[in-house]
Amino acid sequence: MDKHITTPITEEITKDLHSGDMVYISGTIYVARDAAHKRLMEVLDAGEELPIEIQDATVYYMGPSPAREGRPIGSAGPTTASRMDKYAPRLLDLGLKAMIGKGKRTPEVINAIIRNHAVYFAAVGGAGALLSKCIVESEIVCYEDLGAEAIRKIKIKDFPAIVVIDCEGNNLYESAITQFSGNFR
Repeated sequence: MDKHITTPITEEITKDLHSGDMVYISGTIYVARDAAHKRLMEVLDAGEELPIEIQDATVYYMGPSPAREGRPIGSAGPTTASRMDKYAPRLLDLGLKAMIGKGKRTPEVINAIIRNHAVYFAAVGGAGALLSKCIVESEIVCYEDLGAEAIRKIKIKDFPAIVVIDCEGNNLYESAITQFSGNFR
């Protein structure tokens, strides 16, 4: 069943999302990749406040290409989420509620998702040009020196994603293997 959800994604929302659900997300989210996550950890290690509001936030692991004329952003496909796995548990413990990327997550991230009643969504890799059409606004909010890896605040409308890991730890990547393994013998 398709679900339409609006940010901020709170625990009230995550409790109704289940592994395998197709969702359309609207609202404001952040974009951050490896270099930005590393910088966020340096800020926390220095005892400083994060430059973004992390409580009930959604982070999309993506590095956009330059925007074409008349568009807020260029191609906007997901980055492999495992590259952020060493940072994600700490951000989840600080209130991050949702992540969008592609690929599997480590047991540490899955445990942090469960512990914090969060969710991990997958966006379709290779569909960056199509996904960019769901982005209606984009602005760099910090770390502009990182170029494409700067943290952006974007406004999205009906951004398509699939719930891969829900707040109970149900994992589509694992359940799909079990569900379909008999079909490939």
